Amino acid sequence: MFDDLKDKVVVVTGGVTGIGGAASLAFAKAGARVFAQYLGGGPQLTVMEAAGIATMKLDLTQKDAPQQLIDAALAKFGRIDVLINNAGTLVERRPVVDLDDELIDRIFDLNCRQLIHCCRIAAKHMKAQRSGNIINVSSIAARNGASPGGSVYGAAKAFVSTFSKTLAKELVGDNIRVNCVSPGTIHTAFHDRYSDEAKREATRKTIPMGRLGVAEDCAGTFLYLASDQLSGYVTGQVIEVNGGQLMP
Repeated sequence: MFDDLKDKVVVVTGGVTGIGGAASLAFAKAGARVFAQYLGGGPQLTVMEAAGIATMKLDLTQKDAPQQLIDAALAKFGRIDVLINNAGTLVERRPVVDLDDELIDRIFDLNCRQLIHCCRIAAKHMKAQRSGNIINVSSIAARNGASPGGSVYGAAKAFVSTFSKTLAKELVGDNIRVNCVSPGTIHTAFHDRYSDEAKREATRKTIPMGRLGVAEDCAGTFLYLASDQLSGYVTGQVIEVNGGQLMP
């Protein structure tokens, strides 16, 4: 089904664990050459290596780190066909009355600023190739708002969705498509860290499919959006993957 992904070069940020890790493995299984950035990989690194996935430990919020990532991927594979910007997290739950510039900067640097630079740098090479595909990861919080304490994170993900739509218009003339995957409540380490069991169960009851998602539930959407054969007329879209939790 995804024959056109064979030998494509796919760069995945946050590509070793959680949703990004599931995407990396799915692309590798489809025959793509995968370059996965990570910061905390843990035992999942062994799984990546066994799948033939190249990995790079890098803090993308550091100065020039996005350039280092793209340069390393190009040095390894010579081109970039698909960029998946998955790296991001809530950082910390904090009520709005307690927010300070330091936390606001950390959230935007991780969820927005590094994503902008990864897109910017990769797009230069994709324009030269006259082809490419960028898939950014938004969140159900971009439409619904985050849970209390996550106001800046929700706003950051809304930025990702809107930025992606504008980028889609800007790059379409260079044969570059830009879309978003927007996960709902996917039970990864993110929700172990930021949501207790009672909150997860309360959320589960609101989902028509009756369960929280798992990382693998998102993988097929990444493959679909990366495949010109299957989604060649799709750009500027935010694809919700949430078991019916949100039906916009």
